[in-house]
Amino acid sequence: MEIRDNLLYTENHEWVMVNNGVARVGITDHAQEELTDVVFVELPEEGKEFKKGDVMATLESVKSVADVYAPITGKVVKTNEKLNDEPGLINSSPYDDGWLVEMSIENEEELEKLLSPEEYGKLIE
Repeated sequence: MEIRDNLLYTENHEWVMVNNGVARVGITDHAQEELTDVVFVELPEEGKEFKKGDVMATLESVKSVADVYAPITGKVVKTNEKLNDEPGLINSSPYDDGWLVEMSIENEEELEKLLSPEEYGKLIE
């Protein structure tokens, strides 16, 4: 199970990669493994604002339905349109092709409260 060193994590198994003031968000390798085969993804509209902890997306797998929570407060600036046709990218490439949304970062301090790769690794042990 992969945990990347350059990402921040949540206790709900989302990951965050900050690049030029934008946070790219997806679900972790552990989360996609638990879900099994993702068959449908419901992403938010671009421009929609979320507070940290709000449900911002829904993933349906052959086994269950899972909510994805906003790891930070911000506005969706981009969604991964590829997932509409290829939801399985979340399984095959959770950190690269299977990202969900990109968000503006409203409060930098929220990033400091996210889990480090080491802390996330302990959480899922």
